Amino acid sequence: MLGLMKTAVRGAAAVLAAALVACAGGPTYNPTVFPYEIEEERLAADPVKTVIIPHVNLGSPSRNYLEPVEPRLDGLLTRYLKDNGYEVLPQRLFRQHWTTAVRAFGDPVDPTTGRVNMKTFTRLMQSVRDRLAEETDLDAFLFTDIVELEVPFSGGLKHVARWDGVSRRPTLDGPGSGVTADFDWGRPAAVASLQVTVFDMELKRVFVSRGGLDATDAIDTRSSSGGYTRRRNILENESYLEEGIRLALHPLIPWEGWPGNP
Repeated sequence: MLGLMKTAVRGAAAVLAAALVACAGGPTYNPTVFPYEIEEERLAADPVKTVIIPHVNLGSPSRNYLEPVEPRLDGLLTRYLKDNGYEVLPQRLFRQHWTTAVRAFGDPVDPTTGRVNMKTFTRLMQSVRDRLAEETDLDAFLFTDIVELEVPFSGGLKHVARWDGVSRRPTLDGPGSGVTADFDWGRPAAVASLQVTVFDMELKRVFVSRGGLDATDAIDTRSSSGGYTRRRNILENESYLEEGIRLALHPLIPWEGWPGNP
């Protein structure tokens, strides 16, 4: 997930794979849980045991304030996969072959606009897939994206934002410990989720889901209008990251806590 292209999967998924018939997970008590899609028959016929986490994503580059979080999130996700019986190949193998493919076909990211040439991206993925198939027992590519959304904190006595299976309280940034009485709790704040997308060796999408992480905005107590500001420490709560990982990988790795906290 390091570096090049961090965003949602929509564009690349459309190029790399035809739309799949989804098995959507029905939430039992958290209506915000992401409706995962999983190709159960394909996975049953060809189980995924060995994966690699690309250092690139399926779209435009991520925002620079999210980049420092990516290695830690990848590390936690790798540990969770290994704890549940998966073999995770070193990311350097993907990076090595990706770099070689970029020399041959060009960089898919336009450095000026950040847009991705999906035709070039697909050619790169095919090249990397071929090389890794020759050298390893790889079963699938597991792409990770930090996706930013906007949701409001609820009004009432408990101000909570709910999205993608999680519930989070707001944090404050600035002097003081309170919020003005006229603060607009209906104003959306920026929040982040982890999106996981798995492609098999035919570059067919077999799984996609998402789990909430934490807010990336804090309430700016210095603002007379009661606005938001970007948090100083982005996604620093490890337990929140672990919850997002578990939500994002369910039911590829079944989690008894799914569908998350109400």
